[in-house]
Amino acid sequence: MNRLKSGLATGGLMALALAVSPAIPAGAATSATASTAGTAAAAPAAGNEATLKAAEQAKAPATASALGLGSDEKLTVRSVVTDADGATHVRYERTLGGLRVIGGDLVAHRDTSGTLTGTTYNLRKAVRPASLTPRIDRSRAEATAAATSRAAGKRTGAGELVVFQGATGPRLAYDVVTTGVQADQTPSRLHTVVDATTGATLTSFDEIKHGTGQGIFVGTVSLGTTSSGGSHQLRDSIGNYTTDLNGATSGTGTTFTDADDQWGNGSVSSRQSAAVDAHYGAEKTYDYYNTQLGRAGIWNNGTGARSRVHYGSNYSNAFWDGTQMTYGDGASNTHPLVELDVAGHEMSHGVTENTANLTYSGESGGLNEATSDIFGTAVEWYANNPSDTPDYLIGEEVNLNGNGTPLRYMDKPSKDGASKDCWSSSLKGLDPHYSSGPLNHWYYLLSEGSGAKTINGVSYNSPTCNGGTVTGISHQKAEKIWYRTLSTYLTSSSTYSNARTGAVRAAKDLYGAGSAECSSVEAAFSAISVVATSETCGGGTTPPPTTGTGVTNGGFESGQTGWTGSSGPITNDSGRPAHGGSWKMWLGGNGTTASENEAQTIAVPSSATSPTLTYWVRVDTAETTTSTAYDKATVSVGGTAVKSYSNLSSPKATWSQVTVDLSAWKGQSVSLKFAATEDSSAQTSFVFDDVATSF
Repeated sequence: MNRLKSGLATGGLMALALAVSPAIPAGAATSATASTAGTAAAAPAAGNEATLKAAEQAKAPATASALGLGSDEKLTVRSVVTDADGATHVRYERTLGGLRVIGGDLVAHRDTSGTLTGTTYNLRKAVRPASLTPRIDRSRAEATAAATSRAAGKRTGAGELVVFQGATGPRLAYDVVTTGVQADQTPSRLHTVVDATTGATLTSFDEIKHGTGQGIFVGTVSLGTTSSGGSHQLRDSIGNYTTDLNGATSGTGTTFTDADDQWGNGSVSSRQSAAVDAHYGAEKTYDYYNTQLGRAGIWNNGTGARSRVHYGSNYSNAFWDGTQMTYGDGASNTHPLVELDVAGHEMSHGVTENTANLTYSGESGGLNEATSDIFGTAVEWYANNPSDTPDYLIGEEVNLNGNGTPLRYMDKPSKDGASKDCWSSSLKGLDPHYSSGPLNHWYYLLSEGSGAKTINGVSYNSPTCNGGTVTGISHQKAEKIWYRTLSTYLTSSSTYSNARTGAVRAAKDLYGAGSAECSSVEAAFSAISVVATSETCGGGTTPPPTTGTGVTNGGFESGQTGWTGSSGPITNDSGRPAHGGSWKMWLGGNGTTASENEAQTIAVPSSATSPTLTYWVRVDTAETTTSTAYDKATVSVGGTAVKSYSNLSSPKATWSQVTVDLSAWKGQSVSLKFAATEDSSAQTSFVFDDVATSF
């Protein structure tokens, strides 16, 4: 649909890292970031969600104490996953001093005896900012939020003082919600998170996630309906029901009724026909999650959801808004977007929201969007409807492109002209509909394997990014592994690397350490260029590296060799001098709004006595301010900023050597990254050269 948030568009919060604490005895504190493997388990049981949550909430203070959280940190239970053997995985949100912590979510893992065996934190355990006293007025944050939103008829609410867990650490902030209607008729509830100390916008994200009888696509099918007062309603026994908005863009709509319980005619000439597809999609999606994954619907409480059809006029999209699915009628109001995998896609946004709650920006946004593609496809395979033959194509029957092509291809996502087949460090800067490509590719490879083949009459030819071969394990097993990853091991700002770690754990939980299924999970992630983490299929974590892998091409004389990132910063352009030779990394210097980065992976040996990183840096600027950092650069190791620069940095236009202690990363393979951002005018150049490590 369009390039707006979270749907099937053809076209966020920052992508944060995942920290996992090691096994600890009950009542002990934890702060390390080693990984733990869960017990072997079947798919999570649905259970009585309300009862389970209430029981865990009663234990929340004891859990906070066992984790070593501060006395003013409180935990609120969001969900509980119970394994077949009784082990549990409890997901929490946090408050600090009564302030909601955005990105403070964590998952506590307990064995069958109730002993805490590990904790998955979103980025880091600590959430306390430098100060809990704001330095800017709430009204200033609200004005910033109002200017950020492009919605028509927008209304900005009162800013809420919160703690924001960011990539560089927790910050005191205001969360301001602006409501309105976007240009394509999609409603908007835009969150703008504004730093309460500096007034800078930290992130923004929209709550609305959109994508993409006889039904138009599903043919003649059986539907769950209820009878009332001699009439039949399009409402089933668990509460899935479908309403007619009749062109409106707000309200709940009118529940479809019929005198003889025969719905639609397979054509858009009947308003009921689109409702048949939407209702059927909702029922099949609920049944899929319930019977295949042990999840009792979106909220895991046994209740269905509302589907609204005939939204707006000529609205070529569909969306999930936190409570319901909504479908437009497409071009000329004659192409309703109610195809089965679209319905499964939208409802799966609800499942993601009520499990990992992946934020819709950065790498987590791509994982969110791909999750909906994966489970939308899974629902299509589960339904096995003869009028909509299962495949690994997204939205192939809606024909939004107008030429009979699907919106997305899972075997080779780049076939749509914009999605990516492979992970790279630039992925997080893309629209989630495009950054979803590598995980869609992973799902296909894990399901069917690499290479050329024909499935259900459709020809596929899935390449690998590393030149390797992947053996498929079936889409059913791939879906079970990804659902367990989503519900148990991911947090709101997880990255592709976190996804690999979580999926390996999930495969070991379900199929055992050393299993063929787990090996294929690893191979499929390697095939999309997501490198190995410390979690492997061998039954535990890998030994820490005993020998170092230093910086490759640290003098940049071999051009881009060894580095991945933006095109252009590694250059021999004479506009800025190199420290040695003629090549260097020149970030910034654009004089326009821009972001650039270069990165590579280094391994710090566990045996190193005093491991260090050294580099030379030179900064010059055309900014004249002596107080405001308009242009910024960071050097980060393992996702943690170790040095920061700006147009205020001194000395200017002079080379300086910097040394960074790498002791905190001994025994780890980590990303070394240089990144810079500039505002709309007055250039600042950040030039780096002769980057080296010493072990």
